Amino acid sequence: MAGSQWGLHRIEASTLLRNTGSQRVLLNSGFELIGTAPRYLKIAGSWQDHNLYQRILDD
Repeated sequence: MAGSQWGLHRIEASTLLRNTGSQRVLLNSGFELIGTAPRYLKIAGSWQDHNLYQRILDD
């Protein structure tokens, strides 16, 4: 699907640590948690840690 149409190997996503709803959606969509990135994005003037996810696409 996305992999074959656009030549993608994987899709990445990130969420704020407290955003459990989005984390649940990603996990239920086949994404896996690959780690936590400290100070990943500056939001409203302060650096926020994020969970990082990936989904490896089938060939």
